[in-house]
Amino acid sequence: MYEMTPFELDIAEQPDALRRLAVAAIPPLRDLAGSRWDRIILTGMGSSHFAGIPTWRKLTELGRPAWSIDTGQLLDSPNAITINTLLIVTSQSGASGEVVELLNRRKEGLIAPALLIGIGDDTSSPLAVDSDLFLPLHSGSEATVSTKSYLNTLAVHRMLSAAFEGHPLDEVTAEILGAAAAVEQAIGSIEVADAAAAVAGHPQRRLAYVGRGDEAATALFSALITKESSKVPAEGFIGGQFRHGPFELAGEGLAVVIFGMHGTEPDPSLRLLASDLVRTGSSVIIVGDDEVPGATNVRIPGAGALDRLAASSVAAELFAVGLARANGVVPGAFLYGSKITTAV
Repeated sequence: MYEMTPFELDIAEQPDALRRLAVAAIPPLRDLAGSRWDRIILTGMGSSHFAGIPTWRKLTELGRPAWSIDTGQLLDSPNAITINTLLIVTSQSGASGEVVELLNRRKEGLIAPALLIGIGDDTSSPLAVDSDLFLPLHSGSEATVSTKSYLNTLAVHRMLSAAFEGHPLDEVTAEILGAAAAVEQAIGSIEVADAAAAVAGHPQRRLAYVGRGDEAATALFSALITKESSKVPAEGFIGGQFRHGPFELAGEGLAVVIFGMHGTEPDPSLRLLASDLVRTGSSVIIVGDDEVPGATNVRIPGAGALDRLAASSVAAELFAVGLARANGVVPGAFLYGSKITTAV
């Protein structure tokens, strides 16, 4: 038996973190939907930015002029921010180097958005202090790699997108509580250690994550935490991106984890990708219940969109733990980086 690492303890605490958020007081958001912004920019770095992908997709579905730009790129293209821009900045720490630089430029008058919404956990952080409206994550302190802060970020973004849809807050609260239950079930039921060991132990290992729709966020998050927590090189791709070059890595030694494949909502593009990869001799792991001959299924609980998004993220976290152990490193322990990246 292994002693649980701080990373694993954070994983285990995710259901309680979601429940804390569900019962916490949330600032009023409904007025946002009635305002006529000329653009809505969602920005952040790393997993904080990835968690905004479902919100960006929902806003575009609603016909809103929504942009998703990571903060490093936004610093390079500050003219993207107009005087009638709603700027939504997500930073779990609230102190990432690029985010602090963006806030400083606003203080200096170099950018002037109409409203800046901050999403983060630390209520004393630069982001919390300098936002016009701050939405706290209530995820609590984290020892290493993002886990509960990522899931709570998904949930806060769900609150934000629901406000634009006109959904009442109690409906969103119920969604978050449902996601907490799905996460709790996932933590207790998902077994991926053997699959992770097979990937990590292959002499020509290559690892990729693919997701479509909202699960694009999961694919990018998974690749990031895999590198951070297990030191196994991995890449994340959104849908068809994988066929444009990376498919040449297919064959023995390549493992591809695919998110967002469910039997009740079959995705022909992902099914074809999975089948084509199996034919090359690649190892294919489907996180979901849609079955493709030759692929391995990791089934996740939950029926709603947020349930599945949270549970699939847990599958990625547990897979990263298995990769780390098989790779001979302490899961989630940083060697060269740190929890908060302050350098720009």
